[in-house]
Amino acid sequence: MSREPNYEFQEWWNKQREKNHDFFTNDSNNANKGFLTVEIRSLNPDLTTEKDRSRSARQLSWICLLRFQQLANSLAWITNSFLLLLRTANRRISAADSPCDSSASRLYRIIKFFLVLVVLLLCVELVAYFKGWHFSPPSAASAEAAVELFYALWLEIRADYLAPPLQSLANVCIVLFLIQSMDRVLLMLGCLWIKIRRIKPTASMEYPMGRVETGNVDDYPMVLVQIPMCNEKEVYQQSIAAVCIMDWPKERMLVQVLDDSDELDAQNLIQAEVQKWHQKDFQPAPDFLKKTIPHFRGNDDLALVQARWAFVNKDENLLTRLQNINLSFHFEVEQQVNGVFINFFGFNGTAGVWRINALEDCGGWLERTTVEDMDIAVRAHLCGWKFVYLNDVKCYCELPESYEAYKKQQYRWHSGPMQLFRLCFLDILHSKVNKAKKANLIFLFFLLRKLILPFYSFTLFCIILPLTIFLPEAELPAWVVCYVPGIMSVLNILPAPRSFPFIVPYLLFENTMSVTKFNAMISGLFRLGNSYEWIVTKKLGRSSEADLVAFENESDSSVTETTSFLRSSSDSGLEELSKLEVTSRRSVKTKRNRLYRMELTLAFILLSAAGRSLLSAQGELTVGHYRCHLESELQVTLTQHLLTNNSNFGVTGSGLKQFSIGHSLYGCQNANCEATCHWLKYKVCTKQKGIFEED
Repeated sequence: MSREPNYEFQEWWNKQREKNHDFFTNDSNNANKGFLTVEIRSLNPDLTTEKDRSRSARQLSWICLLRFQQLANSLAWITNSFLLLLRTANRRISAADSPCDSSASRLYRIIKFFLVLVVLLLCVELVAYFKGWHFSPPSAASAEAAVELFYALWLEIRADYLAPPLQSLANVCIVLFLIQSMDRVLLMLGCLWIKIRRIKPTASMEYPMGRVETGNVDDYPMVLVQIPMCNEKEVYQQSIAAVCIMDWPKERMLVQVLDDSDELDAQNLIQAEVQKWHQKDFQPAPDFLKKTIPHFRGNDDLALVQARWAFVNKDENLLTRLQNINLSFHFEVEQQVNGVFINFFGFNGTAGVWRINALEDCGGWLERTTVEDMDIAVRAHLCGWKFVYLNDVKCYCELPESYEAYKKQQYRWHSGPMQLFRLCFLDILHSKVNKAKKANLIFLFFLLRKLILPFYSFTLFCIILPLTIFLPEAELPAWVVCYVPGIMSVLNILPAPRSFPFIVPYLLFENTMSVTKFNAMISGLFRLGNSYEWIVTKKLGRSSEADLVAFENESDSSVTETTSFLRSSSDSGLEELSKLEVTSRRSVKTKRNRLYRMELTLAFILLSAAGRSLLSAQGELTVGHYRCHLESELQVTLTQHLLTNNSNFGVTGSGLKQFSIGHSLYGCQNANCEATCHWLKYKVCTKQKGIFEED
């Protein structure tokens, strides 16, 4: 199919030929006669017709409506997401279902009051920042608006009445902080000395490893092993099995399972487990008793041999890692140093061997506090008995893996010592031990490590630190806020060197836990709330008998022959446990992360203080420039005011006070400005002596 002729191009071509006739003809002077040169020029723009691309009003209206719809959808999505976040947070906020939560209602109201106060102060500072009052603060005399007058009065009240007591309280907490830090440093030096000199308790005899022959048991003393239980369905098998497999003559060991469970299912399971172990007639070879009992031979004044705790789930989550840091320092440093140098430390409640005569001498177990283990240790120490700590003998146990269980445990551990201190303070004073031991018990064991530590950690870092940001007249040195806490955190992590990557979370975690510890300390000291209620720490049963054998194999290869028995022993109580599977599955709920209102409120306080610190950082640049011209302005303006108002170089008390407030507020360090300030004070004191006093 042939193409249609292009008449428009043909017409243009003919016109160009008529205009340039000579260009298309042959030229005799042209060297290239055999070629035809054609120049094609572009068309004139005014000859082309551009396409109209303008939009109609209807199209513009549709575009605007589409934009508004997209904006409305975005706002609706943001609003719904925010409301959903609030509803989820409201559902997951922990209710007051534990004694530590119910007794913390007073402290929670105080912290909530501080939050409201901090938010109001932040709003005032925001208004002052946008008004420019951070750079040139108004005075009460020159204030025009009510808001300006309020801010001027607030500056005077802040400088004269609020900052001095806050600074005094901060100084007291700093002194306590330094004392406690020195105690930590001394403990670390003592631990280093023990490591260098390789000091450790030595026993006068050793028992042979392996099974004990039936006829040769005279050298083995009678041992009573007590296993307290209370609704612990997750770990009862491991606890009973670990005791019953000890390498000790059967006729020289008595095992007592002290069951205080109030749940019928737990009672049945524990009873079935005990009956099953009654039928066992063999003894595997865990050597806990063989490593601890020999220390009592030849030491008639020895009451307790304490072994170290080790944890089977220390790497389970971040919470267990942080707990491992604290407990590693406690056993590696505190318990070992106190055991070597003063032969006294707090009994940890388990993994210890007591002499029965010592228990009878100090009055036995008492139920007057929630820390009966610490109670009996203090009373035994007052009776003159000594303690030995074995850092190389480990007893494996489980750490709480949930924050709620850990919080309840820490509440009991910090309220109980205050209950005990209140009850045995007079007994310590009237005891027959020497003054050094009395001072150690009162000032170091109770006051410094059980009372002062939670007091200053909460007051200094959770209350005073945010308030000093809103009250800049009260200052905390940088070494108190940053350097010393960092050094102390490094010292705490040294016994667990694998935890160094978690030093920052550990520092923040200790700051958060100070709320619970402070509340527990106050509740135990003044008998507030349900401080005497016993709450068993919830465990998940992570460690099994096979786990215990695996850990023992790492320390002693002689236990490998008992592995098969231990693995089969985990079948104990399965029939009874299977009866509860149906009901337990029905009661199992999906675990969700929970929010704790006290810690959440404290976090908002710290965030508000951080926002205020940003304003201070923004204002430092302008204040720095303002200091430069403060020298000349103060000298000229105030000197003219002084000479104009009184020829005798007198000045009103308010004028001098205003100058002093302005001078200290801007922190001027200029030598001329400082000289002007002293010159004005000198004139007031010399010219009008007896009327005005030097400010």
